Amino acid sequence: MAPPSFDGAIAFAQDLIRIPSLPGQEGPLTERVLQEMRDLGYDEVYADDMGNAIGIIRGGPGASVMLSAHLDMVAEGDPSEWEYPPFDAVIDGGYLHGRGAMDIKGPLAIQTHVGATLRDRVPGDLIVAHPVFEERGGWGMDVLTRPGEGLTPDVVVIGESTHGDVAIGHRGRAEIEIVLHGLAGHASAPERARNALDLLPAVLRGVEDLQGDQGEDPVLGRSSVVATDVTAAPESRNVIPDRVVVSLDWRILPTDDEESLLSRVRAAIEPFLAARPHPGMEVEVRMAREVQRTYTGIEEERQIFSPGFLMDRDHPVVTAAAAAVGTRQGQGPAKVRPWTFATDGGWTCGVRGIPTIGFAPGEERHAHTNTERLALDEAEWGYERYLELVPAVAEAVPG
Repeated sequence: MAPPSFDGAIAFAQDLIRIPSLPGQEGPLTERVLQEMRDLGYDEVYADDMGNAIGIIRGGPGASVMLSAHLDMVAEGDPSEWEYPPFDAVIDGGYLHGRGAMDIKGPLAIQTHVGATLRDRVPGDLIVAHPVFEERGGWGMDVLTRPGEGLTPDVVVIGESTHGDVAIGHRGRAEIEIVLHGLAGHASAPERARNALDLLPAVLRGVEDLQGDQGEDPVLGRSSVVATDVTAAPESRNVIPDRVVVSLDWRILPTDDEESLLSRVRAAIEPFLAARPHPGMEVEVRMAREVQRTYTGIEEERQIFSPGFLMDRDHPVVTAAAAAVGTRQGQGPAKVRPWTFATDGGWTCGVRGIPTIGFAPGEERHAHTNTERLALDEAEWGYERYLELVPAVAEAVPG
């Protein structure tokens, strides 16, 4: 059994970076994570049906804590655009470089080693659970925490990078499709067709109006919606399209739900569609969906929807976390703020109601970029702070 350590965590992180793990292709990475948990002496180590990697250090009857960092990553893009090869896990200049260095394989490795270090320091079970499919909406965490089926921790610490701050929430994300239906025809005889593109200007004017009618939260900021893609079918350039799909990316507040979003889109575009250029042309507003398939073979069509969440700044878990983490200068509690991007905390807190905070080394600005890197001095500080953070939030769980 190998002893947990910061140096061991960084070597483990290098191994993880060298294993590409796009959503649905996390299998080899899961096996490597499970092997590390076994080597570190976790009491229980397994992958569930979804392929989520789970390790448990059994404790007493007190509050249980779950540490979580997802297994999947985003694509690396053109490797020639990287200063350091994205899967070589190079350490240079005080940084660990590569895809996943800070989002999220570096923090995942730290959480995994910290978990083994904290045996007997948490009143209940210490669960280290790394789910699949976070980058495509959080299917893994959704299943992992379903009532009656999954795990039921009393508090969750998400290992998405916070640059040493304590994160208490984020906006969610919804992808909505506006489908314009017409009648296809040959481009040489447009009078015989009903061009679905004729509806596009009206729809975009409605979306523009919707952009000016967004809610705002004093902590999370303003919700935002923007058209990000337009596709027409058939794709042939000498055919008048009978189907156009406008895709909207909506960064939503925790109070927003799917049906309210769809209703607002319909209400925004309908006034501009009142005078349709052709009778019988229809407009459909729906949540975008995609078929997702886990590496274990489970397949499901899912909405592209990531819930948001927000913890009260005065919640005992938040204040305990901020005090335990502190600042790198050793002056007072850590800064408390939201993330700029969505995480699996939307499922654990926003949907399941489990107190959830985020903490991990790494700068958010490097996420999903070809400059992704993790500062080793910050990572070592973060490792040490985790040793104080986890017992503190366990003791702070109400009741």
